[in-house]
Amino acid sequence: MNVEKLDKFIEERGAENIPICMLTLTNNSGGGQPVSMANIRAVRKVCDKYKLPLIFDACRFAENAFFIKRREDGFADKSVKEIVQEMFSYADGCTMSAKKDAIVNIGGFLAMNNQELAQKMRTMLILTEGFPTYGGLAGRDLEAIAQGLLEVIDEDYLLYRTRSTAYLGERLIEMGIPIVRPPGGHAIFIDARAFLPNIPLEQFPAWALCNELYLAGGIRGVEIGSVMFGKKDENGKEIPGPLDLLRLAIPRRVYTQSHIDYVIEVFENLKTRKDEIKGLKIIYEAPVLRHFTARLEPLD
Repeated sequence: MNVEKLDKFIEERGAENIPICMLTLTNNSGGGQPVSMANIRAVRKVCDKYKLPLIFDACRFAENAFFIKRREDGFADKSVKEIVQEMFSYADGCTMSAKKDAIVNIGGFLAMNNQELAQKMRTMLILTEGFPTYGGLAGRDLEAIAQGLLEVIDEDYLLYRTRSTAYLGERLIEMGIPIVRPPGGHAIFIDARAFLPNIPLEQFPAWALCNELYLAGGIRGVEIGSVMFGKKDENGKEIPGPLDLLRLAIPRRVYTQSHIDYVIEVFENLKTRKDEIKGLKIIYEAPVLRHFTARLEPLD
């Protein structure tokens, strides 16, 4: 997080109008890049200055900690567990999508240090989900999350996972396919604007590439671009977002080396006919969060 911009933003808006400061570990829309421990500490200082709680979006906390160990000075001799403990020592709470670094198929949780607030949240959840020990998720899912949080900090597992992602990124770079560098932990992000310069930005090049990848090889990706972050002006004209990325998130403990090589082969094929890929237009969109349910069709 840009600490200077954070400080300026809080000054301009007023701390009394800001409920929390949230830091995402790792940065999904920024290419899966980690947040350094130095940056976490700096953000904590700003939060202390304005008496704001710091909340982590912690769905990829273990990968973030592993990158700190590998890249940041002073952490090479620390275990991932120790790094995780230090990271969370600076937070007041977190949100967690457990399908990421808890290695499970469903679920998530909120965690917070403030006991009074935690009790309020439990009371609210009784109305919507049920009692904490049996509402929302089945007991076996709660147990799976607890076990996954232990297994995810295994350093052999984290090394294999990050190397698999890096391998895919390195091979795509060798082919001349533009990606966000360096490769992140959970995904490779392809710059669709650079890969498909023939498609105008208002025709959603990342979504077009996403569709073509699925049709060509059955590979499912997701657009992080103008459908997700774009908007329309007062005349209904599309204003593109800042980036058009195709995210290839790699499932945990699912893909083998041959799976990754297959993805590379499909891209080799796509590269030879990328000029044939057509842009898209939106034929349905919800008033908010349109990227979840939008329907698009190819342009002639």
